[in-house]
Amino acid sequence: MSDTVNEFTVAIGDDEIADLEDRLARTRWPDRIPGVGWDYGVDADWVRDLADYWANGFNWRTAEDRLNAFDHLTTEIDGQRIHAIHQRSPSPDALPLVISHGWPGSVVEFLDIIGPLTDPKAHGGDPADAFHVVAPSLPGYAWSGPTTDRGWGPTRIARAFATLAARLGYDRYGVQGGDWGSIISQEIARTDSEHVAGCHVNMITTRPPGQPDDMEDLSPFEQTVFDRAAWYQAEDNGYFRIQQTRPQTLGTGLNDSPAGLLAWIGEKFHGWTDHDGDPFTAVDRDTILANVSVYWFTGTANSSTRIYFELMRTLEAGFGTTGDVPLGVSVFPRELFAARRRWVEAAHNLVFWAENDRGGHFAALETPGLLVDDIRACFRDLR
Repeated sequence: MSDTVNEFTVAIGDDEIADLEDRLARTRWPDRIPGVGWDYGVDADWVRDLADYWANGFNWRTAEDRLNAFDHLTTEIDGQRIHAIHQRSPSPDALPLVISHGWPGSVVEFLDIIGPLTDPKAHGGDPADAFHVVAPSLPGYAWSGPTTDRGWGPTRIARAFATLAARLGYDRYGVQGGDWGSIISQEIARTDSEHVAGCHVNMITTRPPGQPDDMEDLSPFEQTVFDRAAWYQAEDNGYFRIQQTRPQTLGTGLNDSPAGLLAWIGEKFHGWTDHDGDPFTAVDRDTILANVSVYWFTGTANSSTRIYFELMRTLEAGFGTTGDVPLGVSVFPRELFAARRRWVEAAHNLVFWAENDRGGHFAALETPGLLVDDIRACFRDLR
């Protein structure tokens, strides 16, 4: 295994873009019952309109330029190519921060927060809050994929990202993430605790400690979050079971049909964001399509779902614990999982807790300013 770190530039060929446009033009759309909207899944009219824009209005080169405005690298870790954005701060005293995305996300999620995190002075902040940002693509995702062997669950990914931080010369660093990135960040804190200054997450899953008051005296905010979690468990987690049990079957369709991939991912941006009926008010259509395009052009719709399959097959003793590593949590009202502060305090070394008045599952995309403020506040006393 080579520990060489190589510069990388995102470059999609014109022929690949033309193939995407041709496939979209030849989509065989399914029938639909008029007027059902999102009741049966993705709104048929919404996804057709978005697919038409993907083929005829969206400019991948603009998205590519946004990605390439940052410094990228690839390296091999544990037999797998790992891609990351590695953007160093102009501040020499900046704290390294490894930020991890989830599904159906990518490093596209972080394009609006990398600048404020690395160069707070240029964005109206305090230079003392600066970070060197390392934003890897998860193994199996984007240019870190596809994976070629079994076992790439959250713990193996965590160890690979710890190795990446060390390879970049960072002996002490923070971790941050949402969705799978939250779980991976907590696993980095558990498995590399001697080097992790702190862990901040914008999604937390913690069981109640088993006390008589576990569910007593819910605040209005907590009730909102618990109602949202109940909706998710009852109506919106079927994708999880499919990806956990039959990822290869699903992948056959997603890898062959860009319209199918758009429907599968686009539905989540409708269901998981904070909006009043129009998901584009939470995340604009060009950003959604940039994210979906990354999956399409890298051929990783299939391998990205394997983390669901691997989760229960790769658990270690202590999974989900963070020990003495300081933990910070940001809660957004339209998140999919619920936990009370008292539960988290009972299980972790909680040093920061924020309840935000807006935002959903994709915090870095929906409310980047709120997330950046919370990350800065969490790590301010951990540097």
